Amino acid sequence: MKILMVCLGNICRSPLAEGILKNKVEQQQLGWAVDSAGTGAWHVGQQPDPRSRAVAQKHGLDINKQRARQFTTGDLEEFDFVFAMDQSNYSNILSLATTPQQKEKVHLILEFTGAEDHNVPDPYWDDNGFEQVYQMLDKACSRLLKIVTEKVS
Repeated sequence: MKILMVCLGNICRSPLAEGILKNKVEQQQLGWAVDSAGTGAWHVGQQPDPRSRAVAQKHGLDINKQRARQFTTGDLEEFDFVFAMDQSNYSNILSLATTPQQKEKVHLILEFTGAEDHNVPDPYWDDNGFEQVYQMLDKACSRLLKIVTEKVS
């Protein structure tokens, strides 16, 4: 199983989602591959935002080795599931899909949580938003792990 988390710049939300899901996958010894990317290229090659790294570390996760990369059309072939952090990124990803099979792989990460709003807010402009985003993504990753595990078994 290969799962990709996608946000705008791949420095705030998707690196946290990648770190959270990787940790859960490792705890369950599933052997899945988890990665992240951004729909924009502004931060390619950079580490996650220091605030994302700090909140991850607070929760026992190390995302320091991650480096931002841009989402590519090849990701729609390579990954089994692509989880977008918000509607804008979801639409951008879908615009690159060329087959119904590729479109079926793309989901909003919060659609599995029962949340009324399926958008993970971008904390880039709000120093206090990183903990809230972490909590949202932790819940979403627990739920999607359960759902994906059930689908593949």
